[in-house]
Amino acid sequence: NVPEDQADKLLLSSWGLPKAVLEKYHSLGVVQMFEWQAECLMLGQVLEGRNLVYSAPTSAGKTLVAELLILKRVLETRKKALLILPFVSVAKEKKCYLQ
Repeated sequence: NVPEDQADKLLLSSWGLPKAVLEKYHSLGVVQMFEWQAECLMLGQVLEGRNLVYSAPTSAGKTLVAELLILKRVLETRKKALLILPFVSVAKEKKCYLQ
């Protein structure tokens, strides 16, 4: 569980994302994360580029964790990222969503 003194970490606005990104998430109704998502982001040195392996049921919010890690890393390092998706239809959907 997320410690009570870090409950603000559930809010997307606590992760240093640009205003435009936050506005896009907010327009989709995503304002905060589930506790398990914030826990993933706070594990070890994940935000510094260390590996993370996590598992959750379909539609549980795994993609949000990956997106936030990718966005933070790209913005902080100014490098590109490669997002590999299992199907062309999912890749097209994600392309439109991330633009």
